[in-house]
Amino acid sequence: MRGYIRLETELLVLGTGAAGCGAALAARRAGARVLMVDKGKLESSGCLGGGNDHFLAVLGTDEPDDSVDDLVKYHLKPCSGFSESMLRDWGRVMPHMVSFLEGLGVKLLHRPDGSYLRTAGRGEPAWHINIAEGQRIKRLVAAHLRGSGVDVLDHVMITRLLVKDGRMAGAVGYGVLDGACYVISASAVILALGNSCNRATTNSTGNPYNTWHSPFNTGSQYALAYEAGATIINMDIRQQATLVPKGFGCAGMNGINGSGAHELNALGERFMPKYHPQMENCPRQFQIGGTYQEQIKGNGPPFVMEMRHIEPDTLRHLQYVLMPGDKATFPDYCEQRGVDFAKAPMEVEIGEIEFSGMLATDDAFRGTVPGLYNGCVFYTFSGSMCGGYLAGESASRERGKPVGLAGLEGGINAEFERIFRPLEEREDGIPQAMFESCVRQVMSYYMGFVRNEKGIDAALERLDFLAGYADRMQARSMHELLMVHEARHLLESCRLSTLCTRERRESGRSIYRRSDYPEKRPEYDKVLAIGKGTAGPELCWL
Repeated sequence: MRGYIRLETELLVLGTGAAGCGAALAARRAGARVLMVDKGKLESSGCLGGGNDHFLAVLGTDEPDDSVDDLVKYHLKPCSGFSESMLRDWGRVMPHMVSFLEGLGVKLLHRPDGSYLRTAGRGEPAWHINIAEGQRIKRLVAAHLRGSGVDVLDHVMITRLLVKDGRMAGAVGYGVLDGACYVISASAVILALGNSCNRATTNSTGNPYNTWHSPFNTGSQYALAYEAGATIINMDIRQQATLVPKGFGCAGMNGINGSGAHELNALGERFMPKYHPQMENCPRQFQIGGTYQEQIKGNGPPFVMEMRHIEPDTLRHLQYVLMPGDKATFPDYCEQRGVDFAKAPMEVEIGEIEFSGMLATDDAFRGTVPGLYNGCVFYTFSGSMCGGYLAGESASRERGKPVGLAGLEGGINAEFERIFRPLEEREDGIPQAMFESCVRQVMSYYMGFVRNEKGIDAALERLDFLAGYADRMQARSMHELLMVHEARHLLESCRLSTLCTRERRESGRSIYRRSDYPEKRPEYDKVLAIGKGTAGPELCWL
């Protein structure tokens, strides 16, 4: 039996990215005791830790499409998983979050008339407030939260949610640097571990850490929730990809598309008009689909973004303000590759496939297990921080006393034995890197941009085979132990996504196409849910 550190709080926020920060901010404003936990460090964790170049907000001005009604109109669609109430709450919080961020010193950009500099992107209207020095955002937010009395536990990975008498009771985790064991009891848990699952495939570099979003998001949001009995939705269609500069994983080029760049194929043709009326400024999935279609026709690679027709001041803004705000090493990339937006087109490619989903969530941002709240409902910096804030508001209103952990000691001790077992020597042990590489091979080959039922079945068979080897992964250090548990969550998230994809026998709602079901079908205007049954995963249409 291992000794462990026992902690108690009112609200336990798992994940200290943008969503977790939003949740903690709301909870502290409501006077709740809050403990934030993350395997990384608050100042740099999550996708926002790398920076961001825009914050999406409708502000109720006289500009076109600038109301909450417009936000609802754009996002309230079949299969979105959003309700009108959720979207209206997001719109309600947006202006307050803009004021909060600007008050911290985040450099939201303004036009000469004092209005915010907002640009269009991903098929949306001009809602995206441009940001300078976006790589500083996380440090500014972290300083505010630490100063507000939020308790923060850095470098602790959560491996199990605790459920007692049918409701959330807390969580179990361990220190990824020192191996300390933690048991945390709470009256409510806000799950804010990130929507994305990024290391399931790779881009052309073959480097699984050279990713669009944080490579350390490996599906914990779904693996932990599933194991605790929560229902998850949209793992069949919340799968996405983006264009990235050739060989450089970074946040998608939303500003470049929104500023009027033209994507050209190897023949020098601007091809996106064939695939969507909004051309390069269309929703991301259509640009990926169009680029992939041109690729299989033999019209590329290479693909390039032609920007020399754009006004020079805008080009300088894109290359030297927005792109470095998403990833600080972009100027180094440009120097090494000789990239200059004003002098020549920039080569781009389709990045890795990002598998995702959403906890089934009601209008109060509650999950299906009492005491569990979802901080990761919406995408983008704005969606994450505002969605987390809304979950924090709701959990704070309903908080009570911790359930207590009496009677769970056996399961807790068994979990600690499971956590550290990979550190034991064994003759048949396998390296984590090899195991995770096998998962990627399966997902890249069978779950790529074009799929069919036989291939999906083969993927499930091989993922189940790999699951039989998960307990043989070995770790020679605490760092490798962290990666072992990331690989476990990655495998589980991939398995759930693959199961759900098989059930949606149509194309057109995500970045992939089913070659055996190439058309969009109205009978699938519904949400697919998956949960843990007595004999394994159970799926149902909602």
